[in-house]
Amino acid sequence: MPELVVDNVTKDYPTRGEPLRVLRGISLELSAGENLGIVGPSGSGKSTLLYLIGALEEPTSGSIKIDGQDPFSLAEPQLADFRNRRIGFVFQDHHLLPQLNVLENVLVPAIAEGKASSEDVERARVLLERVGLIERLEHRPAELSGGERQRVAIARALINRPTLLLADEPTGNLDRTTAASVGQLLLELQQQEQAMLVVVTHSAALAESLSQRYELDEGALAQSPM
Repeated sequence: MPELVVDNVTKDYPTRGEPLRVLRGISLELSAGENLGIVGPSGSGKSTLLYLIGALEEPTSGSIKIDGQDPFSLAEPQLADFRNRRIGFVFQDHHLLPQLNVLENVLVPAIAEGKASSEDVERARVLLERVGLIERLEHRPAELSGGERQRVAIARALINRPTLLLADEPTGNLDRTTAASVGQLLLELQQQEQAMLVVVTHSAALAESLSQRYELDEGALAQSPM
C-alpha cells in the first residue's frame, strides 16, 4: 500500500476579494523507496505543495496521509512530534545553526525532546561518514563549502529515520558539478534508507534522475513523460 497518499488537495489563500487558489485538485501516491520530482515555473505552487505534504501548512480541502495517519487530525504537540519523527526536510538554504558544529547540527532533530542518546550520536557519525564529512565533525557551517553544508543538511534530515524525505530546491544554490554530486548523494541515501522522496526543483538534470516526474502549472499537477 502507498505510504504517502495526497488526495484531491486544494490550497486557497484569502484576499480582499475572491480567495486565491494556488493548488487545484492535487493527487499523488508514493510507497517506501520510491521518489518523484516536481518541476514547474516560479509561482506555480511547488513549494506550497511541499509544505502541505510536510504538514507545515494545512490544505483547504482534500486529504494527506502518511503511514495511514492524517497529520492534521493531531493536536499541535503531537503534530510537531509526528513531523519531526516521520518527515525529513532539505531546503535550498541549508538552515544550519551557525553556533553548532557539524555533528551537533545533524543531531538537532534527535534532541528536539531531550538529550541525544548514544545511539543517536552513532547514527549521526555513520550518516556523516556516508556523506563524506567524518573528518569535519567539529567544524562550524562557516568553515564549510556550500556543497558540504548541504551534505550536512541531508544527514540531519535522515537522523530520525523518517518515512518521508522532502527536498525544496536542494541543489539550487550550488554550482553544476557540486549540484550533480549532492543530487546523486541524496538519491543514494534515500534508496539505502528506503524512505520516500519528493523533490521540488528547477534542475532538469535532477528531475530526470528521479523515477517519477510531475509538472505543476497554474496549480494543476500532471505527470511528465519518462
